[in-house]
Amino acid sequence: MNILKANAVDLAYESFGDGNADTILLLAGLGTQMIRWTVPFCEGLVAKGYRVIRFDNRDAGRSTHFAHHPAPDFEVLAATLMAGKRPDVLYTLYDMARDATGLLDALSIDRAHFVGRSMGGMIAQVAASEHPQRVLSLTSIMSGTGNPNLPSAKPDVMAMLTHPAPNPFEDEAGFLAHSLSFARRISGRGYPFDEGAHRALILEETRRSYDPSGFGRQIAAIAVTGDRRSRLATITVPTLVIHGADDPLIPAACGKDTAASIPGAEFMLIDGMGHDLPPELYQVVVDGIARIAGRAEGGVPAA
Repeated sequence: MNILKANAVDLAYESFGDGNADTILLLAGLGTQMIRWTVPFCEGLVAKGYRVIRFDNRDAGRSTHFAHHPAPDFEVLAATLMAGKRPDVLYTLYDMARDATGLLDALSIDRAHFVGRSMGGMIAQVAASEHPQRVLSLTSIMSGTGNPNLPSAKPDVMAMLTHPAPNPFEDEAGFLAHSLSFARRISGRGYPFDEGAHRALILEETRRSYDPSGFGRQIAAIAVTGDRRSRLATITVPTLVIHGADDPLIPAACGKDTAASIPGAEFMLIDGMGHDLPPELYQVVVDGIARIAGRAEGGVPAA
């Protein structure tokens, strides 16, 4: 793992593959860390002929945390937005997109293929619309546009997402039970839930960094950024939108809306996939990313 200064924050990152190859930049989701892009997944993209970079977003993992700023009150945040006012937040998805392009600057990479999951997909969309000169292609996975008219998360899923988990250093068993219950709930019905693998990942993330307030600040960044459809309409790079038909957190209608909002975007709906990326789907997703990247100017052909 390495750390570079980008957009005035420290970003932890890892690089795989030939440093001279075209780059795929992987953006992580809400409250999660770069290790959610597993090594086998990254190696699958390397096998397609790409350099792959994964990194921790601000307020996650080993990148800069803004712990001196308290987490926002979700009820106050929602009430402010409902009143048509802009909440006072520390940063937005636009700042997080500048983190991503700042990381490319620090690594002397002119352009990259942006691939994001969940919140990371939103950040990748913003990067493609606001920094088109830096983005070769876009793959948005299990993400949305901020369209307020679309279905939201299932009530029980949102409750699980926002309900505080036990402190893992005081009640590891309770923390694991809470985290595994949520992971199982958002997984799709089409693929087996590997509790052991999820448990190991949750514990590894906790060892790398534990900061529940960072999760709250990232939620605020998503909320205040709002509806991005008008900006998505300006995206011209090859785009693939991947979504799970069983996603209970960001429903499939949100993925369809993303594809409809970006001119020429392809939509890949995967039966049995929820709001996760099981190993059984790695090759399908890797093939899709490589195919859309190969259509970009400067992209390499899919192997």
